[in-house]
Amino acid sequence: MTLGARGSWSFVLSFRGQRLLALILVAYAIAVSTVLFQTVTNNRILTPSIMGFDALYVLVQTSVVFFLGAHMLVLADPYTRFLTEVALMAGFAWVLFRWLFLGEERSLYLLILIGIVFGIFFRSLSAFMQRVLDPNAFQVLQDALFASFQNVDTTLLWMSFALVAAVTLVLWRIAHSFDVLALGRPQAISLGVDYPKTVMTILTMVAVLVAVSTALVGPITFFGLLVASLARALLGTGLHRHVLPAAVLLGIVALVGGQTVLERVFSFNTALSIIVEFLGGLVFIFLIVRGAAR
Repeated sequence: MTLGARGSWSFVLSFRGQRLLALILVAYAIAVSTVLFQTVTNNRILTPSIMGFDALYVLVQTSVVFFLGAHMLVLADPYTRFLTEVALMAGFAWVLFRWLFLGEERSLYLLILIGIVFGIFFRSLSAFMQRVLDPNAFQVLQDALFASFQNVDTTLLWMSFALVAAVTLVLWRIAHSFDVLALGRPQAISLGVDYPKTVMTILTMVAVLVAVSTALVGPITFFGLLVASLARALLGTGLHRHVLPAAVLLGIVALVGGQTVLERVFSFNTALSIIVEFLGGLVFIFLIVRGAAR
């Protein structure tokens, strides 16, 4: 907030405070959604983004430019655009999650395969439309598809904060069931958890959190996996009352600290999202290899 500050403090603190709030919101939304998604799926390498969220975001943005023109990305009301993106991604996730996790129990390989298939399908549609776009429109689209923590639309912060606060309130009311769900579906049912209702509530809230973070800064695939895995590794426990706060704090440290180093040390010579995705990808590969070895 104060590092290297020059000029009017009222402007500096207001400007940096809004960006800091955006980073905290994104870190909180991604960390909580990833931990709870892994709890529901009973697997520690699956994340909502791996299930096709990033590709859906790309498809939504590409469709807007393809059918309505590149000017819609700039001239459209930010609130309308934000709510539309959140509604589309959350609706898709709700339908997908309901089909995947409330029917018969499915294998890990099938879940990953379904996520990959949806991702390929969405990316193929996006690539087809991008190939016939005007070069200028394509350039505008590319700027919208790249995750950016530097150019966050601060006018959407309070709406994002309201959605995240509402989701947090719902999750707080059912927090007592998280550790029971982590035991597996049969054990949770035998211990008295209303499994279908609880799981769909969590998945719906996860969908909203991921949709908010994606609509706010863009697609981030492996960040949630990175902070969730580090939280469990550092704490040595799977209890949610410890893992959730730790994952959120690690996410805030990673984003705020990384953005500070990027600005003050590297002078914006690279993008924070590239570093985060690289490290998260390494963690994902490590978890896959370790699971295969076991």
